[in-house]
Amino acid sequence: MNDRLVRNISDTALWVAHYRAAETERPDALFTDPFARALAGDRGRQIAKAQTFGDQNAWSFTARTVLFDRFVTEAVRDGADTVVNLAAGLDTRPYRMDVPKALRWIEVDLPGILDYKEEIIGSATPRCALERVRLDLADESARRALFAGIAAASSRTAIMSEGLLLYLDDEHVRSLGRDLAALPSFRTWIIDLASPGLVKMMTQRGGDMIAAAGAPFKFAPPEGPRFFEPLGWHAAEVGSLLKTAGGLHRLPLFLKVISLLPEDPQRKPDRPWSAVIRLERS
Repeated sequence: MNDRLVRNISDTALWVAHYRAAETERPDALFTDPFARALAGDRGRQIAKAQTFGDQNAWSFTARTVLFDRFVTEAVRDGADTVVNLAAGLDTRPYRMDVPKALRWIEVDLPGILDYKEEIIGSATPRCALERVRLDLADESARRALFAGIAAASSRTAIMSEGLLLYLDDEHVRSLGRDLAALPSFRTWIIDLASPGLVKMMTQRGGDMIAAAGAPFKFAPPEGPRFFEPLGWHAAEVGSLLKTAGGLHRLPLFLKVISLLPEDPQRKPDRPWSAVIRLERS
């Protein structure tokens, strides 16, 4: 029996759901996820509490959710007829976001996590045409076949990969980026990115628990968003988590002053920095 708090990488989705639930339960909530508390369960709460700063970390997850919501909304507004959520985990955007009913939304993840989500959500009706694909994204041939099928039925596709790249090594990110760029209808790729300095800090403050479950933090390119340029993508918009959280009045007091300072992730990769980035085809 595995009695570790974090048993595998899928358990990190419980942790994220806990923070969505915490924001939902605020009187001034920035978004409402009616399924988050049930999805997180007690294990999600325990994982969050086990982190060095516990719920003081909630601001970064809230800012990340808000930025992904914003960039997805912009992509749909700009003509995306399909949204593909890679490593969708326990995300519930098809049930809570204001999206066109005809929008095709495809969630891709491992069977276990999608089975669990379907068990919790039950027969609730999504706001768009939702599909789920059970697939290991590490299987490159299956991944490419899936992408080709999606591209053939879409004129403009937006890809999102929230909380995925951090757990991949550089070469796997390059492979994924090239696969996505190879398809002309794949126009937008929304990602989150951390600096080497932040990954080092995260590892020291609870990342060992995640690593013990076989999911160490890996991807933190010192060149920041420029990493993706040789792969066929450029950063069209970069949303700093710290500055976004400051603007949303979600930062703890000790970070409010820091959020006013300029950020330069390329010149100072050893400084903690994280962002959600809207990549567009070069």
